[in-house]
Amino acid sequence: MMMKIVENVFWIIGAFFVMTSCSDKTEIPLPMEPQKQDIPDAWHDKTRTQPYPKMSNELYINPSPLIVPQEMKKGEFLQFQLSQDDSFGNENTITSELQRWCMYNPHFSLSPGKWFWRYRNVCADQNYGEWSESIPFEVKDDTPVFLTPVFETFKSNLPKQFPRLYCFLSPYMSDARAKVTSHPEFKALVSRAKSALDIDYSSLMFPFSELGLETVAMNVEYLYQAYMITEDEQYLKKMEEIFMLFIDNPYSDSDLFKDNFSSTNIAYGILAPYDLLYDKLPTDKKSIADELLYRIAEYYFRMYCGMQENHIFDNHFWQKNMRVLFQIALCMYDNPSYADIMLEMLEYYYELWTARAPASGFNRDGAWINGTGYFEANVRTLYYMPMILSYITHKNFLLHPWYINAGQSLVYSWLPDSKSAGFGDGSEKRDEPGRQRAAFADFLAREIGDKYAGWYAGKCSDLVKQDVDLRLYRMVRSGKYDTSLPSDAPKLKWYKDIGEVVIHSDLEYIEDNISLSFRSSTFGSGSHTLADQNSFNILYGGKEVYYHSGYYLNFSDAHNLMSYRHTRAHNTILIDGIGQPFSTKGYGMIMRAGSGNNISYCLGDASNAYSGISDDELWINAFEKAGISQTPEFGFGCTPLTKYRRQMLMLHPNIILIYDELEASSSVKWEWLLHSKSKFNIEGSTFSSRTENGGTAVAYMFCEHSVNIAQTDKFIVPPSTISGSEYPNQWHLTATVEGKPECRFLTIVQILDSGKSALNVIYNNGCIECGQWKIDVNLSCDKPEKLLIRNLINGAIYSYGSENLSIDGELYYRKYSNSSILYDKVNGIFTTDEQTDAKQISSRISF
Repeated sequence: MMMKIVENVFWIIGAFFVMTSCSDKTEIPLPMEPQKQDIPDAWHDKTRTQPYPKMSNELYINPSPLIVPQEMKKGEFLQFQLSQDDSFGNENTITSELQRWCMYNPHFSLSPGKWFWRYRNVCADQNYGEWSESIPFEVKDDTPVFLTPVFETFKSNLPKQFPRLYCFLSPYMSDARAKVTSHPEFKALVSRAKSALDIDYSSLMFPFSELGLETVAMNVEYLYQAYMITEDEQYLKKMEEIFMLFIDNPYSDSDLFKDNFSSTNIAYGILAPYDLLYDKLPTDKKSIADELLYRIAEYYFRMYCGMQENHIFDNHFWQKNMRVLFQIALCMYDNPSYADIMLEMLEYYYELWTARAPASGFNRDGAWINGTGYFEANVRTLYYMPMILSYITHKNFLLHPWYINAGQSLVYSWLPDSKSAGFGDGSEKRDEPGRQRAAFADFLAREIGDKYAGWYAGKCSDLVKQDVDLRLYRMVRSGKYDTSLPSDAPKLKWYKDIGEVVIHSDLEYIEDNISLSFRSSTFGSGSHTLADQNSFNILYGGKEVYYHSGYYLNFSDAHNLMSYRHTRAHNTILIDGIGQPFSTKGYGMIMRAGSGNNISYCLGDASNAYSGISDDELWINAFEKAGISQTPEFGFGCTPLTKYRRQMLMLHPNIILIYDELEASSSVKWEWLLHSKSKFNIEGSTFSSRTENGGTAVAYMFCEHSVNIAQTDKFIVPPSTISGSEYPNQWHLTATVEGKPECRFLTIVQILDSGKSALNVIYNNGCIECGQWKIDVNLSCDKPEKLLIRNLINGAIYSYGSENLSIDGELYYRKYSNSSILYDKVNGIFTTDEQTDAKQISSRISF
């Protein structure tokens, strides 16, 4: 975080006073203490407990939604007021209409300054309750502005004709049909559609089967796309057959609502034919369909209204269910029998998307909080919703900061022909990105001209053509884009909102690239994220060097809970064998990050990550089912940890440095963890391993205490074997320091191509030499924190601590104690950047 102007002014004044207060000598100005942050027990609630926003909430977007916790909604409705006058008497005070849900979107830009809002409950008979206390919040000049039109604008532009589901493609459809057979994806489209013609759908639908219904919905989409672009009646006829199967053989409520994905699969199996056949269906059959679609939509509207705006992130809802429920309302909003309720549903989903999309509403990074592995499950909705909302409102929903940053985030978190950055469920499963991810890059390149997305899609062009979800879009919407990598692509990307950093040594030549990813997130652990604060993964040439361990076979079986999700499966630490809870309370924070041509660094703080056990009912039930208790025996519980700060540095091109500061209120066993697919060769405090592409990683560990380094290739709980699948053991290294209240580790890793030898690493009383790098470090906990790195050839410097610094023969007076100073070449010019801990953005209550 660059120093604020006002802070610099105070420092200069203070320095001048110190230097001129004595006539006989000049005194060196002392660095100031950086402002301390208040630390809550969590930065984000899984389910909101207090209104948002407050003064303690830095806004993510302007205008911010106003959100009331569901438990505070006591009446049928809520009403909101918003003003810059805390008495709400100003003529500019906004008073909302009655809202059935727990949110209000202003839909206008809020001028910088202090604002106030309040709410009241309103009963069904419109008996108005008392207003809540005034809730202040601040709008800053630099808060990103993203405006959406009021719902009335959306409502007035709703399509009147059928088909409606892909109305945003209608203006281009005629031209696309005229040349469809020459499109490079035409054969693939027809092949899938023809396969869908040959299926016996009754066997998939009856008896009730979740997998069968998913297959039906998938094939209905193939048929829908094929008919839209070819107008071949055989596809329409098959869709009518499927429609009639659903209508003539209705499911009972126990089946209809057994699983929310099954409900929306049934809904889409009916809705897609309904959309195409609307003017051709018999009235009685259409009425049955109307009633069935209404039942599904109304059931989930009652369940979700008030809940989804207050839940941190409901995976199934945002991946698919919200999109299908929105589509039902879109097709039925003008149905005389259901118009009122369907319009209300449309309004809810429109306002909910504005308030909490595209990625929880508390994320502008373009990255996915829930990890790279589950991003692709969201692509269809992430494409569909902004396209249809933009088309209907004539306002570009892709101008949201998340979409603007998404192209670059696609690149940095998962390069082509490479493993992913490695955070979240399933991130280890593939050796290259999936086709939906590539298709999303193509979509961003076409729609907003994103250059990173264009390069990514160009590199993954074969994957793009394999994608099914966006195939109709690509066949209808022509578009060319630049596929060259931006020349100013940085080496480091800091996802400040979600708490991840990714560093690359050579983006353009992936076969030579070293990738370092680091996670320390205020969102903690839960859902599809793991208990991995202050953990890292390293790739070389797209292959694992050090990576998280275990296999994602099940969301919460014993292997998942103990050897995949648990902290022991990640490259971080354990305290007395105990890891982090599966909870938003088990959070970390990335405090600093910066990069130049020669040095890239980040600093994470996981001091609050080891915060006890999970009180989430989901995980409590999962532990009970797996026969595991949240006790120290299984690696869960409270610890006396008071400090865990980790710095990760890449000394370009191939040296990685890890500096850990660990403190506890009593003596503990510190376990420093590292995982590899290959066995480690351990010699004293040096350990090396091979990479899959023939490279070598050689690590040197330094600590003032005696360190015992050991390894095993056994999991605490092995993965359950599945017929035809292999899950080989992986190697787990532990560096242990016993019975110490404080400990510091410095680890230097050289990553070498095949046949290359490691540089000599020479240690002498806190000074380390490694080739052209000189490193001074305080490893004694009795001394102040210090890490000073100099490149003896090009002059680049990184300094962490409180001492002043000599740069090119001149003394640099540190502005703040315990700051990070990077002196390195940026855009061809050497610059000096001093950072202290960045303020974390919270969506939670004041503290």
